[in-house]
Amino acid sequence: MHNESFEHFFDEGLIEAIIAPLKHGKEASVHLCRANPRTTGESLVALKLYHPLDKRDFRDEQLYRDGEFIKERRVRVALERKTAFGRQVQGGLWVSREWETLHALSEAGAPVPRPIERTDDAILMTYIGDRSSPAPRLQEYVPDDRDEVEAIWSRIHDALTQLLYRDVVHGDLSAYNVLVWDGDVYLIDFPQAVDPKKNSHAAAFLERDVRRTGEWFERHGLALPWERIAQDLWTAWTFAELVPEELRGLATDAS
Repeated sequence: MHNESFEHFFDEGLIEAIIAPLKHGKEASVHLCRANPRTTGESLVALKLYHPLDKRDFRDEQLYRDGEFIKERRVRVALERKTAFGRQVQGGLWVSREWETLHALSEAGAPVPRPIERTDDAILMTYIGDRSSPAPRLQEYVPDDRDEVEAIWSRIHDALTQLLYRDVVHGDLSAYNVLVWDGDVYLIDFPQAVDPKKNSHAAAFLERDVRRTGEWFERHGLALPWERIAQDLWTAWTFAELVPEELRGLATDAS
């Protein structure tokens, strides 16, 4: 039996079976599903189900909402007071924010799962891994040698560049939400992502993203000036000098 949160995806012919749970966190759970290839283009997909929010889930939420304006006063007040209705609204905002961010980044070729379908409390997306095992999070990944550590950092740095180039700061990045698979990295978990054009805390979020992710690299012998790296990314974005790896050849040709 599957619960109501799965119903839409079965009814729409997107998934055919729930295979196994992949992750259970305080904000969401993720399940591996057998997909309908005709409707999704995939054989396996991941379904992320968001848990109902309670007051402890409003961690730093006003910082993430900085620069966003909600027109309806009743909704604004509910969010500020963290009422039951406000928590319901916030849950919907988190799903919408992750869906829109994944959609934009995936369309642009950034290393994130491709979103397929959504409801008010769930997102169906491409699965990173194979039938026997999901892609490990960076936190639990054991690299072969120093060269691989450096290669992983290079890919993450380029991923951060791609995000920032498209006006996205992850906002909660660490080794827990980077997946490693077949020599590539994938960034996940975007409900708190912010637009640096609107959010006055975006530079601080970027610095924290780089520093927290850097902790894994330091444990594996790669110590870099994380704050300066974040500052350089921010400065390049500020002066419109940020160019992701996949666009550098085009930039060179244009010059």
